[in-house]
Amino acid sequence: MNPVTLKEAKLTFGGIKKVASGARKASVLICVPSIYLSDLKKANLGGRVELGAQDCHWADQGAQTGGVSAYMIRDLGVKTTIIGHSERRASGDTDEIINKKVHTALTAGLRVVFCLGETERGKNGDYLAILQRQLEIGLANFPAKLADRLIVAYEPVWAIGKNATGVETPDGFLHNKIFIRKVLAGIVGRKKALLVPVLYGGSVNPQNAGEFLNAGQADGLLVGRDSLNPKNFGEIIKIAETAK
Repeated sequence: MNPVTLKEAKLTFGGIKKVASGARKASVLICVPSIYLSDLKKANLGGRVELGAQDCHWADQGAQTGGVSAYMIRDLGVKTTIIGHSERRASGDTDEIINKKVHTALTAGLRVVFCLGETERGKNGDYLAILQRQLEIGLANFPAKLADRLIVAYEPVWAIGKNATGVETPDGFLHNKIFIRKVLAGIVGRKKALLVPVLYGGSVNPQNAGEFLNAGQADGLLVGRDSLNPKNFGEIIKIAETAK
């Protein structure tokens, strides 16, 4: 829920647009609060930059006061929404609710950035069962023919923000990326699973972005706090532009 005024949102967005518009290799998706989508959509983004939504409701329309429908998002010309972000999961989104949201978004014609991640890192790899459950339930009955509309973002919740209890490593992410692809293969098939981008999201900053993109082989980054800082975000984009 940042920033809290439209004026500030336009200023922040203007700064981000300036640093992002020069991207030639990296694609930049800026997911803003839904209340700002209509105003910010009027800006001529250009290049490889586009707007996305942060979430959508599982219902397509009707008696859901306060909800934002995937169809409302699509009607604005916005083509992508995040679903299953760790903060939404913490606020009550279950795997089953997330699955409903995924299908509604797909039916509305949206692309989905599907987030998953464990809140604690188990010592014996027990957390992998959590990731598997989140994928198998959250993406249950996902149409394989629409796999090109799926992006997966791995968020190790325990390594994010001021309450972080540790730091994820590029090697750790790569291990989980391989596991995620194996589970995806059982959902959409091996060939299509290999084409689904798997992003890393966990306190991404200019200091660690390169390591996750190169050594960690992340297909992209889900940037949180530093996405509100045009200077830092610009540095991350530059790093993504030169990633192997």
